[in-house]
Amino acid sequence: MFIATLVGIFKYEELPEKYGPFVQYKASIEDKTIAEGEKIAILNVTGTESYHVLFLKSYSNIGEIEKELNEADAKLNYSSKKILEEHLHST
Repeated sequence: MFIATLVGIFKYEELPEKYGPFVQYKASIEDKTIAEGEKIAILNVTGTESYHVLFLKSYSNIGEIEKELNEADAKLNYSSKKILEEHLHST
């Protein structure tokens, strides 16, 4: 199982360019239109050159994120989990 580490949480318009293709791919497979100001979490999947994208308003609790990552054979590290929990509770 891979470890997913939070790179950052960005508003869509402030997203660093290098993450754009990952965000666009995730939006296309979810048939999602990204709203201006939408918060997006970027996770680095350790041991790969891949990133996992989370549109935070799509989740009501950390368990939903953990389930999605588990299906991708990944697990959040402790500090990333705590930070994401705080952001989910504050939205």
